[in-house]
Amino acid sequence: MPASPQGLCEFIDASPSPFHVCRTAAERLLAAGFTELSESDPWPGAGDHFAVRAGSLIAWRSPDGSRALPFRIVGAHTDSPNLRVKQHPDRFVSGWQVVALQPYGGAWLNSWLDRDLGISGRLSVRDGNSIRHTLVRVDDPILRVPQLAIHLSEDRKGVELNPQRHVNAVWGTGTGARSFLDFVAGRAGVAGDDVLGFDLMTHDLTPSRLAGVDDNLVSAPRLDNQATCYAGLEAFLSAGAGADAVPVLVLFDHEEVGSQSDHGAQSELLLTVLERITLAAGGSREDFLRRLPASMVASGDMAHATHPNYPDRHEPGHLIEVNAGPVLKVQPNLRYATDGRTAAAFALACAQAGVNLQRYEHRADLPCGSTIGPMTAANTGIPTVDVGAAQLAMHSAREVMGAADVVDYSAALAAFLSPG
Repeated sequence: MPASPQGLCEFIDASPSPFHVCRTAAERLLAAGFTELSESDPWPGAGDHFAVRAGSLIAWRSPDGSRALPFRIVGAHTDSPNLRVKQHPDRFVSGWQVVALQPYGGAWLNSWLDRDLGISGRLSVRDGNSIRHTLVRVDDPILRVPQLAIHLSEDRKGVELNPQRHVNAVWGTGTGARSFLDFVAGRAGVAGDDVLGFDLMTHDLTPSRLAGVDDNLVSAPRLDNQATCYAGLEAFLSAGAGADAVPVLVLFDHEEVGSQSDHGAQSELLLTVLERITLAAGGSREDFLRRLPASMVASGDMAHATHPNYPDRHEPGHLIEVNAGPVLKVQPNLRYATDGRTAAAFALACAQAGVNLQRYEHRADLPCGSTIGPMTAANTGIPTVDVGAAQLAMHSAREVMGAADVVDYSAALAAFLSPG
């Protein structure tokens, strides 16, 4: 199905954690006829396949005789800033049962206050003498991080939030001891004593929805960067297996905390899979190495729309609007991987897709964020362009983007995946 604003809302609402993003994408790929492969098994030489490693997913379409074709790759990340559960979560403070939380990534902490929060993630559970992993999702409003009343703040100016002390959540009252992990395990249908490890995080329970006059905006959590996961997935499925390049979709976890994990963008996940695709098709390592310089990556992450209340925080002459097309991101100190040759390739893709292209640079006197782009380029040697879709309130618990940009962003990525 083509990308749509409502489709994005449904994707986000189905995907409260990186593990759920991978499951949602996997279900879409399976429905499209893809086969899931295990990394520990031999791989076939051709066909439509994908593999999942924890919170990361990589998919590819490899036709017969493709061992010499370059790769065209769309990359994104599955994780978003949020509040995550500490290893010993149970606290009792001043008559309140409290769950100990801590920020993940650059969460805009004040946006998480006074919201109904659920819990999602993964439990690693004893299964006889082995371990199995099960996803869990609790969409009841069990947690809330309460704001301090204005009457209790100094000079009624609020407080500076301390990530150790001020982001723990209340979930009950009274003096009775209660295990939060036992509760979550019960909701997952497993015994609390069998939980040997966990990766649990909060999510905002307000559904994603179209907003603004004429529904021209998307209001949702986790637009950074599930909007790219969704647009990239739909682009990948619509692009098909081309005669000029092998299309690849890679969704990495852990971008928000530096990507240094076994399945982050600084791992060898992408490079290993690309080599295995070549070897399975009957190619050699020489064939693989020859494919890389002719390949290209579009590192997709969200971009900053010019803020109407803070226009002075943006680079003059670089107005970025929502519903005005995809954004090419350039930063000369390589916080983005774009250079002239890769910028030209994405500009051509936008022209082929019939969509407008915007060009973004960050103010030189403000620190610039980064993406999977520079680390992917450095790790693989593949030329890379950083792109995105414009949004406001990045890293907030709730973000906003243009509804029309969902369609245009996906169309540009589809054209990028199918050069020539």
